[in-house]
Amino acid sequence: MPETVFNHNLSAFFKGFYGDLLAPAAGIAMALAFAPFDHAYLAFVALAFIFASWEELTPARAAFRGFLFGLGLFGFGVSWVFVSVRVYGGADLLSSVLITLLFVSVWSLFPALTGYLTSAIVRRSDHAINSLIPPGIWILVEYIRGNWFLNGFPWLQIAYSQLATPFSGYIPIIGVYGTGFLMALSAGLALQCRHGKRRIVTNLTLITVLFASGALCKNIAWTHSIGESIRVSLLQGNIPQEQKWAPENRNATLRKYRDLTEKHWDSDIIVWPETSIPAYYSEVKESFIEPLEREAVEHDSDIIVSLPMKGDQPHVKYNSVLVLGKQRSIYHKNHLLPFGEYLPLQPLSGKILAFLNMRLGHFTPGGDNQTLPIAAGYPFAASICYEDAISSEARKKLPNAAFLVNVTNDAWFGQSIEPFQHLQIARMRALETGRYLLRATNTGVTAIVSPMGGIVKQAIPFETAAISGIIEPMGGLTPYAKTGDTPAISILIALLYLSEIKIRHRGARQRTP
Repeated sequence: MPETVFNHNLSAFFKGFYGDLLAPAAGIAMALAFAPFDHAYLAFVALAFIFASWEELTPARAAFRGFLFGLGLFGFGVSWVFVSVRVYGGADLLSSVLITLLFVSVWSLFPALTGYLTSAIVRRSDHAINSLIPPGIWILVEYIRGNWFLNGFPWLQIAYSQLATPFSGYIPIIGVYGTGFLMALSAGLALQCRHGKRRIVTNLTLITVLFASGALCKNIAWTHSIGESIRVSLLQGNIPQEQKWAPENRNATLRKYRDLTEKHWDSDIIVWPETSIPAYYSEVKESFIEPLEREAVEHDSDIIVSLPMKGDQPHVKYNSVLVLGKQRSIYHKNHLLPFGEYLPLQPLSGKILAFLNMRLGHFTPGGDNQTLPIAAGYPFAASICYEDAISSEARKKLPNAAFLVNVTNDAWFGQSIEPFQHLQIARMRALETGRYLLRATNTGVTAIVSPMGGIVKQAIPFETAAISGIIEPMGGLTPYAKTGDTPAISILIALLYLSEIKIRHRGARQRTP
């Protein structure tokens, strides 16, 4: 009886105004689970809250509740968009506010969709399968958001918050989406404990097994060294974005990176950050690139620089990585940032941005069949900025890639929380692939990351710096690198399909006289 009264009161609370009021707060709480705050346990609390609040709502009300949750999550978690649009995008204050609100609202539609689908199914089910349905739908919607819609936006996906918890042990096995499902399942199991003492024992046992298994998996080394150690240096120029592309500042920028490089000729690989050379290749080929390359050869080093390059056709431009040394190689960015490097939804988006007087780049994807660049005698998987947020971009370059290199310019977001979130995402790529990651940023967080996702060495953010360390070329494949997201997503779809069949069968039996 007390249990029934408690559940009734809880349901009444969630159905009312207080549930709507708390939904944005729960979204903010989830955002606090991610870097730089790193309160990882809040992800479970926020999930349990939103799952519980959807149970007794109509699909339309659940969608509204999910939208409010999304406003809290994205309104707080990606507030740095305002800095990029206002300070560096050239928009006025009102336009910047409106664009930020639109950006947050668009991504809030995904928790709204999750709420709608969850309510539509859970209202017809029994408690036995309610632990599976909300987590399964949550992750499938995350997958759509992170891979399909507008070229993907995987920020604030729940698994990224768990780098320091036992759940990180699952990342090399089932990836971000499989791990996210186990997280959400834990929250769902905990929530269902209120439906009986037997359920408490069973569900808490399952939760304990999930945490313990993840902790055991953290100790497994899935990959191995395939060669001698490599000494590396990563440069962080800390060039303000508003100064970076000014023609009068170009020589000072190049001189700064040359000076930083001079101190690290003892390294086998020296990595410069994204567009560290603020000019097209053709503009600096003879005056800067070729002399720098000759010096790299003299010191038996490879320098990885980044700059824009023009293609064979007048309208073709690439955001590129160029390896200078004994064996020159090139990588052109393939997974472009929507609205930053290309315009989706044309011609509407182009007209809107022209009206707002916003300055954005127009680049061409490099393509999926590029030859891997080589440094210190080993092929590596290069990624530029936002590409390190896409799991498939690193995975498809294995097993040939011996390490990962990411060059980034987080100056677009000022001294906000974005650079720390971005590093957290990048660390997952090292953990998924079992490779060292060399991450050089103009500003933000330059770091060397181990194959286990740990920080080997890190520069002080937002300062001019250079760090050096030792890495090893790695071989072998993690289970996730072999299979990708297909098994996890397929299993989730199958679980939801079987749940729907069970619900329909149960409904048919109840209607039978």
